[in-house]
Amino acid sequence: MLIRVLLPALTLAVALSAETLPAIPPRPEALKFPTLNYEPPDPREYRVALKAGPVAYVVPDRELPLVTVSILVRSGAYLDPVGQEGLAAFTGGLLVRGGTTSKTAEALDERLAFLAAQMGASIGDDLGTVSLNLLSKDLPEGLAILREVLTQPRFKADKLELQRQQTLQALQQRNDDSSSIEARELENLSYGNQFWAARQPTSGSVNSLKREDLQAFHRRWFHPSNFIVSVSGDFDRATMVQTLEKLFADWPFQGEVPPPIPSNLKPAGAGVYLVNKDVPQGRVSILLPGVMRDDPDYPAILLMNDILGGGGFTSRIMNRVRSDEGLAYSAGSAFPGGVWYPSTFRAGFQSKSRTVTYATSIVLEEMKRMAAGPVTDEELQTAKRSFIESFSENFNTKSKVAGIFAREEFTGRFAKAPDFWKGFRQRLDRVQREDIQRVAAKHLHPERVSILVVGNKEEILKGHPDHPISLEKLVPAPLTELPLRDPLTLEPIKAGSESGTAK
Repeated sequence: MLIRVLLPALTLAVALSAETLPAIPPRPEALKFPTLNYEPPDPREYRVALKAGPVAYVVPDRELPLVTVSILVRSGAYLDPVGQEGLAAFTGGLLVRGGTTSKTAEALDERLAFLAAQMGASIGDDLGTVSLNLLSKDLPEGLAILREVLTQPRFKADKLELQRQQTLQALQQRNDDSSSIEARELENLSYGNQFWAARQPTSGSVNSLKREDLQAFHRRWFHPSNFIVSVSGDFDRATMVQTLEKLFADWPFQGEVPPPIPSNLKPAGAGVYLVNKDVPQGRVSILLPGVMRDDPDYPAILLMNDILGGGGFTSRIMNRVRSDEGLAYSAGSAFPGGVWYPSTFRAGFQSKSRTVTYATSIVLEEMKRMAAGPVTDEELQTAKRSFIESFSENFNTKSKVAGIFAREEFTGRFAKAPDFWKGFRQRLDRVQREDIQRVAAKHLHPERVSILVVGNKEEILKGHPDHPISLEKLVPAPLTELPLRDPLTLEPIKAGSESGTAK
Protein backbone atom coordinates (compact mmCIF):
# COMPACT_ATOMS: atom_id res chain seq x y z
CA MET A 1 0.00 0.00 0.00
CA LEU A 2 2.77 2.47 1.00
CA ILE A 3 4.73 1.72 -2.18
CA ARG A 4 1.61 2.31 -4.32
CA VAL A 5 1.13 5.71 -2.66
CA LEU A 6 4.76 6.90 -2.81
CA LEU A 7 5.72 5.69 -6.29
CA PRO A 8 3.54 8.15 -8.29
CA ALA A 9 4.73 11.04 -6.11
CA LEU A 10 8.36 10.06 -6.60
CA THR A 11 7.86 9.73 -10.36
CA LEU A 12 6.31 13.20 -10.49
CA ALA A 13 9.18 14.70 -8.47
CA VAL A 14 11.78 13.19 -10.79
CA ALA A 15 9.91 14.48 -13.84
CA LEU A 16 9.72 18.00 -12.41
CA SER A 17 13.42 17.92 -11.49
CA ALA A 18 14.34 16.83 -15.01
CA GLU A 19 12.52 19.84 -16.40
CA THR A 20 14.40 22.31 -14.16
CA LEU A 21 17.92 20.78 -14.32
CA PRO A 22 20.19 21.56 -17.30
CA ALA A 23 20.78 18.77 -19.79
CA ILE A 24 23.75 16.54 -19.04
CA PRO A 25 26.27 16.76 -21.92
CA PRO A 26 27.36 13.51 -23.60
CA ARG A 27 31.08 14.01 -22.88
CA PRO A 28 33.09 15.73 -20.07
CA GLU A 29 34.75 18.18 -22.47
CA ALA A 30 31.32 19.52 -23.38
CA LEU A 31 30.75 20.77 -19.82
CA LYS A 32 30.51 24.56 -19.56
CA PHE A 33 31.47 26.51 -16.47
CA PRO A 34 30.91 30.18 -15.71
CA THR A 35 33.95 32.42 -15.82
CA LEU A 36 35.69 32.62 -12.45
CA ASN A 37 35.92 36.25 -11.41
CA TYR A 38 38.65 36.32 -8.81
CA GLU A 39 40.94 39.08 -7.64
CA PRO A 40 43.87 38.39 -5.34
CA PRO A 41 44.01 40.18 -1.97
CA ASP A 42 45.90 43.46 -1.71
CA PRO A 43 49.03 43.09 0.45
CA ARG A 44 48.67 46.67 1.68
CA GLU A 45 45.50 45.68 3.53
CA TYR A 46 47.50 43.40 5.82
CA ARG A 47 50.92 45.08 5.97
CA VAL A 48 52.06 46.76 9.18
CA ALA A 49 55.47 48.34 9.78
CA LEU A 50 55.99 47.69 13.48
CA LYS A 51 57.73 50.31 15.59
CA ALA A 52 59.85 47.53 17.08
CA GLY A 53 61.47 46.86 13.70
CA PRO A 54 59.83 44.06 11.70
CA VAL A 55 57.29 44.37 8.93
CA ALA A 56 54.30 42.16 9.72
CA TYR A 57 51.44 40.78 7.64
CA VAL A 58 48.48 40.34 9.98
CA VAL A 59 45.56 38.31 8.57
CA PRO A 60 42.63 37.47 10.89
CA ASP A 61 40.79 34.19 10.33
CA ARG A 62 37.99 33.32 12.72
CA GLU A 63 37.17 29.93 11.19
CA LEU A 64 39.16 27.92 13.77
CA PRO A 65 40.45 28.82 17.25
CA LEU A 66 44.07 28.65 16.07
CA VAL A 67 46.88 31.13 15.49
CA THR A 68 49.94 30.65 13.30
CA VAL A 69 52.99 32.89 13.66
CA SER A 70 55.90 32.66 11.23
CA ILE A 71 59.08 34.74 11.35
CA LEU A 72 61.42 34.98 8.38
CA VAL A 73 64.97 35.86 9.41
CA ARG A 74 67.56 37.49 7.17
CA SER A 75 70.14 34.80 7.67
CA GLY A 76 71.31 31.69 5.89
CA ALA A 77 74.13 29.37 4.90
CA TYR A 78 75.61 32.15 2.78
CA LEU A 79 76.79 33.65 6.10
CA ASP A 80 78.71 30.49 7.10
CA PRO A 81 82.41 31.32 7.49
CA VAL A 82 84.72 29.27 5.30
CA GLY A 83 85.62 26.16 7.25
CA GLN A 84 82.42 26.32 9.32
CA GLU A 85 79.94 25.12 6.73
CA GLY A 86 76.86 23.91 8.58
CA LEU A 87 76.92 26.65 11.23
CA ALA A 88 73.66 28.26 10.08
CA ALA A 89 71.89 24.89 9.84
CA PHE A 90 73.06 23.88 13.33
CA THR A 91 71.93 27.21 14.80
CA GLY A 92 68.48 26.85 13.26
CA GLY A 93 68.19 23.21 14.21
CA LEU A 94 68.98 23.82 17.87
CA LEU A 95 67.15 27.11 18.36
CA VAL A 96 64.09 25.27 19.69
CA ARG A 97 65.44 21.76 20.27
CA GLY A 98 68.31 23.06 22.40
CA GLY A 99 66.10 24.60 25.08
CA THR A 100 66.13 28.11 26.55
CA THR A 101 67.68 29.82 29.57
CA SER A 102 64.71 29.02 31.83
CA LYS A 103 63.68 25.73 30.25
CA THR A 104 65.71 22.68 29.40
CA ALA A 105 65.10 21.14 26.01
CA GLU A 106 63.01 18.44 27.66
CA ALA A 107 60.96 20.91 29.70
CA LEU A 108 60.32 23.04 26.62
CA ASP A 109 59.13 20.00 24.67
CA GLU A 110 56.84 18.97 27.51
CA ARG A 111 55.26 22.41 27.82
CA LEU A 112 54.66 22.73 24.10
CA ALA A 113 53.12 19.26 24.06
CA PHE A 114 50.85 20.20 26.99
CA LEU A 115 49.66 23.24 25.03
CA ALA A 116 49.21 21.11 21.88
CA ALA A 117 51.47 23.69 20.24
CA GLN A 118 53.92 23.21 17.43
CA MET A 119 57.11 25.25 17.34
CA GLY A 120 59.97 24.81 14.90
CA ALA A 121 62.99 26.58 13.52
CA SER A 122 65.43 26.11 10.68
CA ILE A 123 67.95 28.08 8.65
CA GLY A 124 68.36 27.27 4.98
CA ASP A 125 70.48 28.73 2.22
CA ASP A 126 69.10 32.26 2.22
CA LEU A 127 66.70 32.62 5.14
CA GLY A 128 65.81 31.37 8.57
CA THR A 129 62.32 30.44 9.74
CA VAL A 130 60.81 30.26 13.23
CA SER A 131 57.17 29.20 13.48
CA LEU A 132 54.52 28.70 16.15
CA ASN A 133 51.04 27.19 15.84
CA LEU A 134 48.70 26.86 18.81
CA LEU A 135 45.20 27.42 20.17
CA SER A 136 44.26 31.08 20.33
CA LYS A 137 43.43 30.82 24.03
CA ASP A 138 47.06 29.88 24.73
CA LEU A 139 48.55 32.67 22.62
CA PRO A 140 49.97 34.77 25.51
CA GLU A 141 51.97 31.86 26.90
CA GLY A 142 52.97 30.71 23.44
CA LEU A 143 54.34 34.14 22.51
CA ALA A 144 56.22 34.31 25.81
CA ILE A 145 57.91 31.02 24.92
CA LEU A 146 58.58 32.28 21.39
CA ARG A 147 60.21 35.43 22.76
CA GLU A 148 62.49 33.36 24.97
CA VAL A 149 63.43 31.05 22.09
CA LEU A 150 64.33 34.06 19.96
CA THR A 151 66.30 35.90 22.65
CA GLN A 152 67.63 33.26 25.05
CA PRO A 153 68.26 29.94 23.31
CA ARG A 154 70.37 27.59 25.40
CA PHE A 155 71.99 25.53 22.63
CA LYS A 156 72.35 22.74 25.16
CA ALA A 157 75.67 20.90 24.84
CA ASP A 158 74.25 17.38 24.70
CA LYS A 159 71.76 18.41 22.01
CA LEU A 160 74.59 19.96 20.01
CA GLU A 161 76.54 16.73 20.24
CA LEU A 162 73.49 14.71 19.20
CA GLN A 163 72.97 16.90 16.14
CA ARG A 164 76.66 16.61 15.32
CA GLN A 165 76.53 12.81 15.37
CA GLN A 166 73.29 12.73 13.34
CA THR A 167 74.80 15.08 10.77
CA LEU A 168 78.01 13.07 10.48
CA GLN A 169 75.94 9.93 9.95
CA ALA A 170 73.99 11.69 7.19
CA LEU A 171 77.23 12.89 5.58
CA GLN A 172 78.57 9.35 5.60
CA GLN A 173 75.60 8.31 3.45
CA ARG A 174 76.04 11.03 0.80
CA ASN A 175 77.35 8.61 -1.81
CA ASP A 176 74.83 5.85 -1.08
CA ASP A 177 72.30 7.24 -3.54
CA SER A 178 73.13 8.65 -6.95
CA SER A 179 70.58 11.43 -6.40
CA SER A 180 72.69 12.99 -3.64
CA ILE A 181 75.79 12.82 -5.85
CA GLU A 182 73.84 14.48 -8.63
CA ALA A 183 72.59 17.26 -6.34
CA ARG A 184 76.11 17.97 -5.09
CA GLU A 185 77.68 18.18 -8.52
CA LEU A 186 74.77 20.24 -9.87
CA GLU A 187 75.68 23.00 -7.43
CA ASN A 188 79.29 22.97 -8.63
CA LEU A 189 78.38 23.03 -12.31
CA SER A 190 75.62 25.61 -11.94
CA TYR A 191 77.44 28.13 -9.79
CA GLY A 192 81.13 27.20 -9.57
CA ASN A 193 82.72 25.22 -6.75
CA GLN A 194 83.85 28.40 -4.96
CA PHE A 195 80.36 29.89 -4.84
CA TRP A 196 78.79 29.87 -1.39
CA ALA A 197 75.84 27.70 -2.47
CA ALA A 198 78.24 25.00 -3.68
CA ARG A 199 80.15 24.84 -0.38
CA GLN A 200 78.83 21.98 1.73
CA PRO A 201 79.43 20.70 5.25
CA THR A 202 82.25 18.23 5.78
CA SER A 203 83.27 16.20 8.77
CA GLY A 204 85.93 18.82 9.48
CA SER A 205 83.52 21.77 9.42
CA VAL A 206 80.90 19.93 11.47
CA ASN A 207 83.42 18.84 14.12
CA SER A 208 84.74 22.39 14.39
CA LEU A 209 81.40 23.86 15.51
CA LYS A 210 81.19 24.85 19.17
CA ARG A 211 78.35 26.09 21.32
CA GLU A 212 79.94 29.54 21.37
CA ASP A 213 79.84 29.65 17.56
CA LEU A 214 76.09 29.02 17.54
CA GLN A 215 75.53 31.65 20.22
CA ALA A 216 77.53 34.24 18.31
CA PHE A 217 75.75 33.45 15.02
CA HIS A 218 72.39 33.78 16.73
CA ARG A 219 73.13 37.10 18.44
CA ARG A 220 74.54 38.53 15.24
CA TRP A 221 71.53 37.95 13.00
CA PHE A 222 68.45 37.28 15.17
CA HIS A 223 67.30 40.84 15.70
CA PRO A 224 63.84 42.35 14.94
CA SER A 225 65.30 44.56 12.20
CA ASN A 226 66.08 41.32 10.33
CA PHE A 227 62.60 39.82 10.81
CA ILE A 228 59.58 39.67 8.51
CA VAL A 229 56.51 38.34 10.33
CA SER A 230 53.30 36.70 9.14
CA VAL A 231 50.41 36.03 11.53
CA SER A 232 47.08 34.45 10.71
CA GLY A 233 44.26 33.04 12.76
CA ASP A 234 41.70 33.73 15.46
CA PHE A 235 42.39 37.26 16.74
CA ASP A 236 41.41 40.89 16.51
CA ARG A 237 43.76 42.64 14.10
CA ALA A 238 44.36 45.80 16.13
CA THR A 239 44.98 43.79 19.27
CA MET A 240 47.41 41.52 17.46
CA VAL A 241 49.40 44.48 16.16
CA GLN A 242 49.87 45.74 19.72
CA THR A 243 50.80 42.23 20.85
CA LEU A 244 53.50 42.02 18.18
CA GLU A 245 54.87 45.41 19.20
CA LYS A 246 55.34 44.06 22.74
CA LEU A 247 56.79 40.79 21.46
CA PHE A 248 59.68 42.51 19.68
CA ALA A 249 60.18 45.55 21.92
CA ASP A 250 63.27 46.09 24.11
CA TRP A 251 65.39 43.45 22.40
CA PRO A 252 68.20 42.42 24.74
CA PHE A 253 71.01 42.59 22.19
CA GLN A 254 71.92 44.58 19.09
CA GLY A 255 72.19 42.56 15.91
CA GLU A 256 73.75 43.37 12.56
CA VAL A 257 72.35 43.94 9.10
CA PRO A 258 73.55 41.02 6.94
CA PRO A 259 75.49 41.74 3.77
CA PRO A 260 73.87 41.21 0.35
CA ILE A 261 73.69 37.60 -0.78
CA PRO A 262 76.69 37.01 -3.09
CA SER A 263 75.92 36.56 -6.78
CA ASN A 264 79.36 35.94 -8.29
CA LEU A 265 78.46 32.85 -10.30
CA LYS A 266 81.00 30.95 -12.38
CA PRO A 267 79.02 28.19 -14.11
CA ALA A 268 80.80 25.37 -15.88
CA GLY A 269 81.38 25.55 -19.60
CA ALA A 270 79.61 23.48 -22.21
CA GLY A 271 80.35 19.77 -22.17
CA VAL A 272 79.43 16.41 -20.72
CA TYR A 273 80.43 15.76 -17.09
CA LEU A 274 80.30 12.15 -15.94
CA VAL A 275 80.48 10.73 -12.42
CA ASN A 276 81.06 6.99 -12.39
CA LYS A 277 78.70 5.22 -9.98
CA ASP A 278 77.85 1.53 -10.28
CA VAL A 279 74.06 1.75 -10.40
CA PRO A 280 71.62 0.27 -12.97
CA GLN A 281 70.20 3.65 -14.03
CA GLY A 282 71.87 6.88 -14.99
CA ARG A 283 70.75 10.29 -13.79
CA VAL A 284 70.96 13.11 -16.32
CA SER A 285 70.72 16.87 -15.83
CA ILE A 286 70.99 19.27 -18.77
CA LEU A 287 71.93 22.78 -17.66
CA LEU A 288 71.88 26.26 -19.16
CA PRO A 289 72.29 29.74 -17.63
CA GLY A 290 69.05 31.11 -16.22
CA VAL A 291 67.38 34.45 -15.60
CA MET A 292 66.13 36.63 -12.78
CA ARG A 293 62.45 36.45 -11.87
CA ASP A 294 61.91 40.13 -12.77
CA ASP A 295 63.15 39.60 -16.34
CA PRO A 296 60.54 41.22 -18.64
CA ASP A 297 60.45 38.00 -20.64
CA TYR A 298 59.75 35.78 -17.65
CA PRO A 299 56.00 35.29 -18.30
CA ALA A 300 56.88 33.94 -21.76
CA ILE A 301 59.72 31.85 -20.30
CA LEU A 302 57.34 30.37 -17.72
CA LEU A 303 54.90 29.28 -20.42
CA MET A 304 57.65 28.11 -22.77
CA ASN A 305 59.07 25.84 -20.07
CA ASP A 306 55.62 24.48 -19.24
CA ILE A 307 55.21 23.41 -22.86
CA LEU A 308 58.74 22.07 -23.10
CA GLY A 309 59.00 20.04 -19.91
CA GLY A 310 57.36 21.67 -16.91
CA GLY A 311 53.77 20.68 -17.63
CA GLY A 312 53.95 16.99 -16.82
CA PHE A 313 52.10 14.77 -19.27
CA THR A 314 51.14 17.72 -21.47
CA SER A 315 54.80 18.65 -22.07
CA ARG A 316 56.91 17.68 -25.05
CA ILE A 317 59.82 16.15 -23.14
CA MET A 318 57.55 13.88 -21.08
CA ASN A 319 55.63 12.80 -24.17
CA ARG A 320 58.76 11.98 -26.14
CA VAL A 321 60.94 10.39 -23.45
CA ARG A 322 58.28 8.53 -21.49
CA SER A 323 55.10 8.16 -23.51
CA ASP A 324 56.60 7.62 -26.98
CA GLU A 325 59.91 5.91 -26.22
CA GLY A 326 59.41 4.45 -22.72
CA LEU A 327 62.92 5.50 -21.67
CA ALA A 328 62.12 7.02 -18.28
CA TYR A 329 59.37 7.03 -15.70
CA SER A 330 59.53 10.80 -15.42
CA ALA A 331 61.22 13.51 -17.47
CA GLY A 332 60.86 17.25 -17.57
CA SER A 333 62.40 20.66 -17.16
CA ALA A 334 62.42 23.65 -14.82
CA PHE A 335 63.23 27.29 -15.54
CA PRO A 336 62.86 29.14 -12.21
CA GLY A 337 63.43 32.86 -12.00
CA GLY A 338 66.24 33.73 -9.64
CA VAL A 339 65.63 35.97 -6.63
CA TRP A 340 69.18 36.90 -5.60
CA TYR A 341 71.06 35.68 -8.67
CA PRO A 342 70.05 34.00 -11.95
CA SER A 343 68.72 30.50 -11.45
CA THR A 344 69.69 27.65 -13.74
CA PHE A 345 67.57 26.05 -16.45
CA ARG A 346 67.53 22.31 -15.94
CA ALA A 347 66.05 19.43 -17.91
CA GLY A 348 66.43 15.96 -16.47
CA PHE A 349 65.41 12.33 -16.18
CA GLN A 350 66.60 8.93 -14.99
CA SER A 351 66.99 6.07 -17.47
CA LYS A 352 68.64 2.67 -17.90
CA SER A 353 72.37 2.98 -18.49
CA ARG A 354 72.26 1.85 -22.12
CA THR A 355 69.49 4.35 -23.01
CA VAL A 356 70.95 7.40 -21.24
CA THR A 357 72.58 8.82 -24.36
CA TYR A 358 69.58 8.25 -26.60
CA ALA A 359 67.18 9.82 -24.10
CA THR A 360 69.52 12.80 -23.70
CA SER A 361 69.58 13.32 -27.45
CA ILE A 362 65.77 13.41 -27.49
CA VAL A 363 65.67 16.14 -24.85
CA LEU A 364 68.20 18.17 -26.84
CA GLU A 365 66.08 17.68 -29.96
CA GLU A 366 63.03 19.02 -28.17
CA MET A 367 64.95 22.05 -26.94
CA LYS A 368 66.11 22.73 -30.48
CA ARG A 369 62.62 22.22 -31.90
CA MET A 370 61.17 24.65 -29.37
CA ALA A 371 63.52 27.37 -30.58
CA ALA A 372 63.13 26.53 -34.28
CA GLY A 373 59.36 26.82 -34.72
CA PRO A 374 56.21 28.16 -33.05
CA VAL A 375 54.21 26.15 -30.57
CA THR A 376 50.63 25.25 -31.40
CA ASP A 377 47.66 27.29 -30.25
CA GLU A 378 46.50 24.31 -28.21
CA GLU A 379 49.85 24.02 -26.42
CA LEU A 380 49.88 27.71 -25.57
CA GLN A 381 46.31 27.74 -24.31
CA THR A 382 46.88 24.60 -22.21
CA ALA A 383 49.93 26.18 -20.59
CA LYS A 384 48.10 29.42 -19.91
CA ARG A 385 45.13 27.63 -18.36
CA SER A 386 47.37 25.58 -16.08
CA PHE A 387 48.60 28.79 -14.43
CA ILE A 388 45.60 31.08 -14.74
CA GLU A 389 42.90 28.63 -13.67
CA SER A 390 44.88 27.45 -10.64
CA PHE A 391 45.92 30.98 -9.67
CA SER A 392 43.45 31.37 -6.80
CA GLU A 393 44.94 28.34 -5.03
CA ASN A 394 47.89 30.53 -4.03
CA PHE A 395 45.53 32.44 -1.72
CA ASN A 396 42.91 29.87 -0.71
CA THR A 397 43.73 30.07 3.01
CA LYS A 398 44.50 33.01 5.27
CA SER A 399 47.75 31.34 6.25
CA LYS A 400 48.81 31.24 2.60
CA VAL A 401 47.90 34.89 2.16
CA ALA A 402 50.04 35.93 5.12
CA GLY A 403 52.89 33.65 4.09
CA ILE A 404 53.09 34.65 0.44
CA PHE A 405 53.03 38.37 1.21
CA ALA A 406 55.67 37.98 3.92
CA ARG A 407 57.91 36.19 1.44
CA GLU A 408 57.36 38.97 -1.12
CA GLU A 409 58.41 41.49 1.53
CA PHE A 410 61.45 39.42 2.45
CA THR A 411 62.69 39.12 -1.12
CA GLY A 412 62.04 42.77 -1.95
CA ARG A 413 59.34 42.29 -4.56
CA PHE A 414 56.72 44.21 -2.59
CA ALA A 415 58.96 47.29 -2.62
CA LYS A 416 59.48 47.00 -6.40
CA ALA A 417 56.08 45.73 -7.53
CA PRO A 418 53.38 45.80 -4.82
CA ASP A 419 50.72 44.85 -7.38
CA PHE A 420 52.69 41.95 -8.87
CA TRP A 421 50.03 39.33 -8.18
CA LYS A 422 47.19 41.57 -9.32
CA GLY A 423 48.62 41.68 -12.85
CA PHE A 424 50.11 38.19 -12.95
CA ARG A 425 47.39 36.52 -15.02
CA GLN A 426 47.13 39.41 -17.46
CA ARG A 427 50.86 39.25 -18.18
CA LEU A 428 50.60 35.54 -18.90
CA ASP A 429 47.50 35.98 -21.04
CA ARG A 430 49.25 38.56 -23.25
CA VAL A 431 51.98 36.10 -24.27
CA GLN A 432 51.76 35.06 -27.92
CA ARG A 433 53.18 32.12 -29.86
CA GLU A 434 55.86 34.39 -31.32
CA ASP A 435 56.97 35.32 -27.79
CA ILE A 436 57.42 31.65 -26.89
CA GLN A 437 59.63 31.01 -29.90
CA ARG A 438 61.60 34.21 -29.31
CA VAL A 439 62.52 33.40 -25.69
CA ALA A 440 63.26 29.79 -26.62
CA ALA A 441 65.67 30.95 -29.34
CA LYS A 442 67.24 33.34 -26.85
CA HIS A 443 67.76 30.90 -23.96
CA LEU A 444 67.70 27.32 -25.30
CA HIS A 445 71.03 26.54 -26.96
CA PRO A 446 71.63 22.75 -27.09
CA GLU A 447 75.21 23.30 -28.25
CA ARG A 448 76.00 25.28 -25.07
CA VAL A 449 74.57 22.94 -22.46
CA SER A 450 76.41 21.40 -19.54
CA ILE A 451 75.26 17.81 -19.18
CA LEU A 452 75.76 16.04 -15.86
CA VAL A 453 75.52 12.24 -15.95
CA VAL A 454 75.77 10.08 -12.82
CA GLY A 455 75.85 6.36 -13.42
CA ASN A 456 77.78 3.32 -14.63
CA LYS A 457 80.37 4.79 -16.99
CA GLU A 458 81.11 1.59 -18.90
CA GLU A 459 77.47 0.78 -19.60
CA ILE A 460 76.47 4.36 -20.40
CA LEU A 461 79.29 4.83 -22.92
CA LYS A 462 78.20 1.67 -24.75
CA GLY A 463 75.00 3.41 -25.75
CA HIS A 464 71.87 1.85 -27.23
CA PRO A 465 72.43 -0.80 -29.90
CA ASP A 466 69.53 0.51 -32.01
CA HIS A 467 70.52 4.17 -31.67
CA PRO A 468 74.27 4.57 -32.21
CA ILE A 469 74.64 8.02 -30.62
CA SER A 470 77.86 8.88 -28.82
CA LEU A 471 77.62 10.63 -25.46
CA GLU A 472 80.85 12.50 -26.21
CA LYS A 473 79.37 13.99 -29.39
CA LEU A 474 76.17 15.39 -27.91
CA VAL A 475 77.97 18.66 -27.19
CA PRO A 476 80.94 20.09 -29.15
CA ALA A 477 83.19 19.93 -26.10
CA PRO A 478 85.27 17.18 -24.46
CA LEU A 479 83.77 14.75 -21.99
CA THR A 480 85.04 15.36 -18.46
CA GLU A 481 84.99 12.64 -15.84
CA LEU A 482 84.34 14.07 -12.39
CA PRO A 483 85.72 12.12 -9.45
CA LEU A 484 83.50 10.51 -6.87
CA ARG A 485 84.14 12.34 -3.63
CA ASP A 486 84.68 11.06 -0.13
CA PRO A 487 81.31 11.55 1.60
CA LEU A 488 82.86 13.02 4.74
CA THR A 489 85.66 15.20 3.39
CA LEU A 490 84.44 15.76 -0.20
CA GLU A 491 87.99 15.13 -1.36
CA PRO A 492 88.29 13.15 -4.63
CA ILE A 493 88.45 9.40 -4.11
CA LYS A 494 91.31 7.66 -5.88
CA ALA A 495 90.18 5.21 -8.53
CA GLY A 496 89.97 1.67 -7.21
CA SER A 497 90.02 2.60 -3.54
CA GLU A 498 87.60 0.64 -1.36
CA SER A 499 85.83 3.75 -0.05
CA GLY A 500 84.93 4.73 -3.59
CA THR A 501 83.32 1.42 -4.46
CA ALA A 502 79.58 1.69 -4.99
CA LYS A 503 77.42 -0.53 -2.89
